[in-house]
Amino acid sequence: MTNHKITDVFFDLDHTLWDFDRNSFLALERVFVSHKVDLRVSDFVNAYEPINCEYWKQFREERVSKQDLRRGRLIDSFKRFNMSFYIDKIDAMATSYIDELPVDNHLFDGTIEILDYLVEKYALHIITNGSHEVQMLKLKNSGIHKYFKTVTSSEEVGVKKPNPLVFEVALEKANTHYEKSIMIGDTFEADILGAEAVGMKTLFYNYRKETIPSSYKLVNNLLEIKSHL
Repeated sequence: MTNHKITDVFFDLDHTLWDFDRNSFLALERVFVSHKVDLRVSDFVNAYEPINCEYWKQFREERVSKQDLRRGRLIDSFKRFNMSFYIDKIDAMATSYIDELPVDNHLFDGTIEILDYLVEKYALHIITNGSHEVQMLKLKNSGIHKYFKTVTSSEEVGVKKPNPLVFEVALEKANTHYEKSIMIGDTFEADILGAEAVGMKTLFYNYRKETIPSSYKLVNNLLEIKSHL
């Protein structure tokens, strides 16, 4: 179903185009080696991922700071293995992790193909809750920066998705209107409900196979976007 009214397509980055879980695992492997953490990364990640998701939810809701997020997700995860470290060590590992994260840049299957398809028809943009500097590195190191006319981060706006201001600033930077724009992302609350609140059309990338209200459009892989745009 082609929508001739859409002129601008906005993407989330992490977990939508950039394979965060895979890249994060590889970053943690290097962090554990450099900081001599005697724990299997695969075991740690099983504990870390839900804890990290909860911290990110609290971060989006302005209930924890960036420092709280970076420290807390490590402290709480290590607690599951009865491990603890001085705060200086936690901070050092947290910094190493952020430095290592943009080193590997695996993309989801179909990312390049769908961007090649869309860039011929629409202006493409990024809206992300991640650190502006780190997200720009991810875009450049993965080779997909060239596809996007604008990149809007929550850090530069001062609030995080789903706050309407993030989407309003992104629309203004893109010099477009909400009625001509669609948001594609993997986090229902932040990406879909946030964009919907300012009038944008939405498309949920449901790679985690979540259950969402049937009134919302979704795709299970990136190439299915072609049937909507």
